[in-house]
Amino acid sequence: MKATVAKPLYFLPLLVYPAMLFASVSHSYGDGDAFAPVTEENDSTQWNDLDEFVVTKKKAGTLKMSNVENSYLINQSELFKAACCNLGESFTTSPSVDVSYSDAATGARQIKLLGLSGTYVQMLTESLPAFRGAASPYGFRYVPGPWMKSIAVSKGSSTVKNGYESITGQINIEYLKPQDEQGVTANAYFDSDMKLELNADGNLHIKEGLTTELLAHFEDRFGAHDMNDDGFADMPDIRQVNLSNRWQWRTGRYIFHGGLSMINEKSKAGQTGHTHAGETTAHPYLIDLYTRRYEGYMKHAYVTDPDHNGNIAFAGSVNMHQLDATFGHKGYAVNEKGAYAQLMYETDFTEAHKFSGGLSFNYDFLGQHLRRTHDATSAERIIDREAVGGAYAQYTFIAGERLMVMAGVRGDYSTRWKWFVTPRLNVKVTPLEGFNLRASAGKGYRTVHPWAEYNYLLASGRTMVSDRLQQEEAWNYGLSADYAWHLGAHTLRFNAEYFYTDFKSQAIVDYDSAPGLLTIAQLDGKSYSHTVQADVTWETPFGLSLTGAYRLNDVKSTFGGKLMEKPLTSRYKALLTASYSTPLELWQFDATFQLNGGGRMPAPYALPDGSMSWGERFGAFPQLNLQVTRWFRHFSIYIGGENLTNFKQKNPVVWSGDPWSNAFEPTVVWGPIHGAMAYAGIRFNFGRL
Repeated sequence: MKATVAKPLYFLPLLVYPAMLFASVSHSYGDGDAFAPVTEENDSTQWNDLDEFVVTKKKAGTLKMSNVENSYLINQSELFKAACCNLGESFTTSPSVDVSYSDAATGARQIKLLGLSGTYVQMLTESLPAFRGAASPYGFRYVPGPWMKSIAVSKGSSTVKNGYESITGQINIEYLKPQDEQGVTANAYFDSDMKLELNADGNLHIKEGLTTELLAHFEDRFGAHDMNDDGFADMPDIRQVNLSNRWQWRTGRYIFHGGLSMINEKSKAGQTGHTHAGETTAHPYLIDLYTRRYEGYMKHAYVTDPDHNGNIAFAGSVNMHQLDATFGHKGYAVNEKGAYAQLMYETDFTEAHKFSGGLSFNYDFLGQHLRRTHDATSAERIIDREAVGGAYAQYTFIAGERLMVMAGVRGDYSTRWKWFVTPRLNVKVTPLEGFNLRASAGKGYRTVHPWAEYNYLLASGRTMVSDRLQQEEAWNYGLSADYAWHLGAHTLRFNAEYFYTDFKSQAIVDYDSAPGLLTIAQLDGKSYSHTVQADVTWETPFGLSLTGAYRLNDVKSTFGGKLMEKPLTSRYKALLTASYSTPLELWQFDATFQLNGGGRMPAPYALPDGSMSWGERFGAFPQLNLQVTRWFRHFSIYIGGENLTNFKQKNPVVWSGDPWSNAFEPTVVWGPIHGAMAYAGIRFNFGRL
């Protein structure tokens, strides 16, 4: 079976890559192919070096990195502390990133960083922009957990190398590498919600310098899921097939990376065939999403001056994303095509002075068909098209171990927005060994594609409309301090941080201004986010690692002329994680407890029976996750449970008995929509076959 698959894939890149010459780059390869040896200095400015950190398989997983940006790394050992079926489920133990359901109909997950929606986080896969536009609402389930080698999270102002879209930070995903140790691994997972998942990856070292890798993923959720008996599925039935083939070729001073991937996903949700009263539904309200996504990327780099880490690199990516979505008789279909390219030069003038500069180009085309009411004759055709070309320069100054400054600026020209400039500055001061102070300031911009990014809101019974939106624009400022106290081979680490995001232009989801409308509105007034966080991590000498964190959010926007709390946003989050390994590391026990604070609900409205849709606020709620892993030489077995407090949001689907009315509302979700869940899985490492 392997020979049948591998041989055609061997020749496929030779046919496809020449057609991909408008593509993208990050600094000398986002997947760990920097030409300089990894040091604390070059790691502070190079995302591509993140996967070069050496960590043992079962040791502490989340590392605070000593670089100029406020960033940390989630490696495989941290990912193994939970089932991590996909990217959206990989932040369970993170004190900084929140993950929740965006609605009770499609199963889409959204993240929040610094109290704001994940649309303000620039998503990168190996330093290439990813999951933009139509992929953004559902993209977190497109990255299988077993495929990931690490996740790097940078908060606040970050490098200008990867573009202008980062406002609250960047999340960079590193996949398993073709050049990793040759072998085959596999993972099987099943849970009490009837989800089956199978993953496999294998790499082959064809000859010296030439390696390839094949990644495969299949998942299927089946059966009825209506635990609250309201006639609506609590979660969708999803069937996904995900394949990726990646290559590396290294010869002399030249390195090439390239790959192709495809995703085919079908998701079904909606009424289960009966109402909450038990009556049969003649014309059930169904929600169907059918996604096809195809991607290709390539990266080229040549070392021009090994003594000064001088190199020139070109990289690029192309993608096509097709989505056909129906919400009752409403509908949204999009055919999105995108291309990204970047040319970069980097050098170290001296150990203290480093420079990076480059050119970039990005193109987006979205051909969309929209039906925003249940009237089949209400179809609209919408075309979004934008091309952006730009240039950047970034300078890094390193004064020994005491001071590091990274200053960057980029200028871009958009066919929609004309010229705009993105400045960013990061400073790190180390007055004492192990004690770091950081400050950052920077700007970010983003083009909004309202129907592509918010199409899941079509499930609402309200009429969805969109203002004429401007380019989003915001400043982000940050201050942080961390201290690592080394107790022999063990560390006690403290961290405190504050971030302020100030929007000059923003698209907001407005539930409040008009009861019958759900508006993607242009901000008219103030909008900001203040976040304060403190956390402590202790790696004890007894095989036990503990993390405690507390974060306070103050997020407000102007709705209908009034400055109010942003709805469905928790005011605070408290987190406690514990991980224990037995002395021989044969057993591992992991526990995560979260307490999510309450917040404001959108303005309630009267239902047809005279009752109100919901209260004015939602309360705090706890969640507990546990997992036990038994390690063997070539495999491991794990069992666990999620949301073991069994907390569920009551009536997440409002007026479920009549989904065709404008009182129907499944998109106001603030908490878990299904209760306790148990799971089990097995991971194999077959080694070289």
